[in-house]
Amino acid sequence: MAGKFIGYISSAILIFFGVLFIWGSFGEGGSPGWIIVGVITVAIGFGIIFLISRSKKTSGSEQKDIVYNIDLPGEVSLETIKCQSCGGALTKNDIKMVAGAPVVTCPFCETTYQITEEPKW
Repeated sequence: MAGKFIGYISSAILIFFGVLFIWGSFGEGGSPGWIIVGVITVAIGFGIIFLISRSKKTSGSEQKDIVYNIDLPGEVSLETIKCQSCGGALTKNDIKMVAGAPVVTCPFCETTYQITEEPKW
């Protein structure tokens, strides 16, 4: 992140001075060589911006998976979890994390409720 910030600042400086060289070549005491230096400097500045923006798109396209581990109370196994409404057997695919809390959706009666953890003592 800091490297991109420095790259953008340095390219802005290069473009600024390149424009000054081009502008100065048309004034008194300006030489035609200043146009070449100005164009090269501006091209390098825009080249740095192009490379930074191109690398940003490739790094931003990576998809990251977040895994939540649910600590179930006591000696509970997934085969023993039953729906509170209909008593249907629930599997690990029926438990999803919503806003940081484990929520169960019953595949039989489609009831949705949050898993509450009983104290372990």
